[in-house]
Amino acid sequence: MNRTIRHAAVFSLLLVLALLVHATWLQTYEAKALTDNDRNRRKIIDQYAQPLGDIVVAGAPITGSQRTTGSDLAYQRTYAEGPLYAAVTGYSSQAYGSTQLEGIYSEVLDGTDTRLKNPVDALTGKQLDPGDVLTTINPAVQTAGYKALGDIKGAAVAIEPKTGKILGMVSTPSYDPSTIAGISDSKEWQKLLADKDKPLVNRALRQPLAPGSTFKLVVAAAALEEGLYGSVDERTKSPLPYTLPGTTRVLVNDIPSAPCENASLRTALRYSCNNVFGKVAADLGQDKVKAMAEKFGFNDKTLDVPVRAYASVYPTGLDKAQTALTGIGQFDVTATPLQMAMVSAAIANDGVMAAPHMVSEVVDADGNTLESPGNGGSQRVVSAKTAEQLRSAMVTVVEDGTGSNAQVTGAEVGGKTGTAQRGENNSKTPYAWFTSYGKDDNSDKEVAVAVLIEDAGGPRSEVSGNGLAAPVAQKMMAAALK
Repeated sequence: MNRTIRHAAVFSLLLVLALLVHATWLQTYEAKALTDNDRNRRKIIDQYAQPLGDIVVAGAPITGSQRTTGSDLAYQRTYAEGPLYAAVTGYSSQAYGSTQLEGIYSEVLDGTDTRLKNPVDALTGKQLDPGDVLTTINPAVQTAGYKALGDIKGAAVAIEPKTGKILGMVSTPSYDPSTIAGISDSKEWQKLLADKDKPLVNRALRQPLAPGSTFKLVVAAAALEEGLYGSVDERTKSPLPYTLPGTTRVLVNDIPSAPCENASLRTALRYSCNNVFGKVAADLGQDKVKAMAEKFGFNDKTLDVPVRAYASVYPTGLDKAQTALTGIGQFDVTATPLQMAMVSAAIANDGVMAAPHMVSEVVDADGNTLESPGNGGSQRVVSAKTAEQLRSAMVTVVEDGTGSNAQVTGAEVGGKTGTAQRGENNSKTPYAWFTSYGKDDNSDKEVAVAVLIEDAGGPRSEVSGNGLAAPVAQKMMAAALK
């Protein structure tokens, strides 16, 4: 064999070896990545090759699947009462992917999760029957919140304090996930994207806004825990008018005639005295207020319920005047309804916060448990004594103060209203808030609820936590305590 032929043969052999190595690499190491690639049509075909598993509320599925025609995707996701539960389920779309519970548990729901397979199935690649996701949602609480919010732009969250179970999660205006479940629903998708009210945004988890006076509960907790004041009935050192430190700006109260000068924390919560909580926050200093806020869950960027919630924020780098403004839930403080429900839940549960969650179990087709996301533990936020005093003051708010619309017959109800300034120089319609807890007088049932009214569509003169948000909380608490 001459030299030229020998070199050509060696080169050809090397090319063949390179092809074999590349093919082996693709089939062994890259196979899963290629299979999971969103551009792989085969993946979508497999996902919708059989009916999907269900998301379940109180033993009944709130999702389903239907046969499709004229498509290589055999089944399409359907939703029972889609707008009612959209903030819980998210959507599963053949064209636009999956979100929230649909996205997090997509492999369980389409039968590709490896936990559904035995070793033989894993070798053969057989796709088994899908599993289901069992939620903690109480349909009566969910319906009460959804109906109470109606066409209002807002959100509400209800939590069982002892367990952390999320009993209701509502975001309005909502949308019907069924309308974007198909491969050719682009018109409905574009309509949702163009809607100025952003119905695809889950306001309960993912739109932190200024919490206003509901944040005063956090400041009151810090004042008691740090020993600034010995009880909620001790008079504070809070001048009226109160001028923000280092400025000429006076912090005014929403009720000019309220007895807010040197008022106790109970009276200050009852009448929502800005001068008291501005002064308390300034006296505590930003570090102590921030530390207490973080105990309640602020600045947590890893809060999963199991959907990831956006962090509620208590800022840093503040001067004394800015710290005073955070004391009334303004400046750069933001919170989600989930976060403010967590505050009331911890206070209701003797100062202990149970990890919030809205999935109790993930099961296979035979009902065998694959995971129990609800076992998230708990942590102490404030002492039992502090929690007891805060509950007492919150009851005063509802029975004799600014939260009267939250009263539930046959139950102990405590709450805190909030009206948060919005826009430069408060130029836009304020946000209305209410956070509360309710305990049935004749049973061990209890619930914590937070409600945000982002925009009710009426004049700003009619915006108040008691007028707009408290009635929604009242209906959700009443439903939970029945």
